Amino acid sequence: MSKATIDAAIARGQGISSSGAPLEQLTIEAMLPGSVAVVIVCLTDQKARTMQDVRTILKKSGGTISPVTFLFEKKGKVVFEKDPQGKSADDYLEDAIDAGAADISADSEGRLILYTEPTMTKSVGEAMSATAGLKIESSDIIWDPNKDTMATLQTEEAMNEVDVFLERIHDEPTVQEIYMNLART
Repeated sequence: MSKATIDAAIARGQGISSSGAPLEQLTIEAMLPGSVAVVIVCLTDQKARTMQDVRTILKKSGGTISPVTFLFEKKGKVVFEKDPQGKSADDYLEDAIDAGAADISADSEGRLILYTEPTMTKSVGEAMSATAGLKIESSDIIWDPNKDTMATLQTEEAMNEVDVFLERIHDEPTVQEIYMNLART
């Protein structure tokens, strides 16, 4: 990896381009074949160029720009490091409610995950961390697909088309997050 690539990645992490211009968030909504909705979050210093690059990837994948955020719910997500005492999410339910969480779960690795209103993400995470004594691993604002609008792909060909889209979109350097309403079977 070249020094220029590394420097550009470091600058992007600091919220500026390699030229020093501030980066702006761009959210692109699209519909893929098989009625799969996708929300793509980019961080860029040139919105028009990024929009054109993503639109080209979508077109090659059979997708179109279309409003789809109504199929998702914007939530705050706080992930805590694995509990050393091995407690379950149910053991923390009361503390989570008191902290202001809307939902609580655990992932396959046993890490506690809280969902909350986007504006309350930081305060709920800090309150839960102080109450439960757990360290925050990550804190993000996400687009969570509504359960009743999940798309299921019926054919292997449709699944391959989505996989090809994901490979292409991950190669776009401005893309930060990709959210889909895809239910894999």
